[in-house]
Amino acid sequence: MTRKTIRHFAMALAAATALSAAGCAGNTTMEERDVTADRIARPAFMVERVIPAGPFNLMAWERMHVKRAPATVYIEGDGLAWTSPRRVSLDSTPKNPVALHLAAMDRASNVAWLARPCQYTGAGPANNCESKYWTDSRFAPEVVSSYHAALDNMKRLYGLTGFHLVGYSGGAAVAALVAAQRDDILSFRSVAGNLDHETWTELHGVSPLTDSLNPVTVAPELTHLPQHHFIGGQDEIVPPAVFHSWAQAAGKTDCLKYSFIMENEHEAGWVDKWPELLTRPIECAGPPAPAPAPVPQEFLDVKK
Repeated sequence: MTRKTIRHFAMALAAATALSAAGCAGNTTMEERDVTADRIARPAFMVERVIPAGPFNLMAWERMHVKRAPATVYIEGDGLAWTSPRRVSLDSTPKNPVALHLAAMDRASNVAWLARPCQYTGAGPANNCESKYWTDSRFAPEVVSSYHAALDNMKRLYGLTGFHLVGYSGGAAVAALVAAQRDDILSFRSVAGNLDHETWTELHGVSPLTDSLNPVTVAPELTHLPQHHFIGGQDEIVPPAVFHSWAQAAGKTDCLKYSFIMENEHEAGWVDKWPELLTRPIECAGPPAPAPAPVPQEFLDVKK
């Protein structure tokens, strides 16, 4: 681990680690983290599955009831990337899987949640789980490609017609990058989303994520896609300025909406509010429909 890499995350992610530790005191072993996920998902009638996805195996929890219909897919955040300002975690499985909480609150017929690479599946070379995939390379091209493989797998298995993507924190970056490369994404929501990691690192005064794709570069390509972004007013991990950068890059569009939730922090506040937040508009207003063309006279004449 280079000194540059340590400096990169020491400031930006120490606070995130502290938040997780405060919210889930003592819940540090992998077994306990697995139990936490199980207790969140099973009461929502979600079923556990591991999806082969290119170089990774992605953990999924799914509830699919209706074929030939779309599904809402939630993508988890970065998880426990660091255990201290100077120590990279041996396993990035989150203590508090916020996106899984949100998925469990969603009452749609078809709902799925996807972990990030190496979360819940075990770290180590056997699973292609180098620590770079939860540090510098968390949004690398091969990471994004693995989600294409997972969505394609779901589409074939369940006969799905498309996807509504919801990304939490770094999962929002993945969702944006995936959406820009597919024609079956119907909408995109972000929650405390890191939609511009260059702005994010500048705000924290740390080195850039040079081995990761930056979602803000695809913002102009998604101006046709219905979007709703949820920003926490007390979020010190992904401050509101990160979304502002995304909105500026997107430019003028009738498809981009956002909600600023003043009291919410990076993790705190989203789960209880999610049923109401899900009802907020996520459609493109668009220009008025053009007037119909006049009917040719020959179709108006009645022949006797």
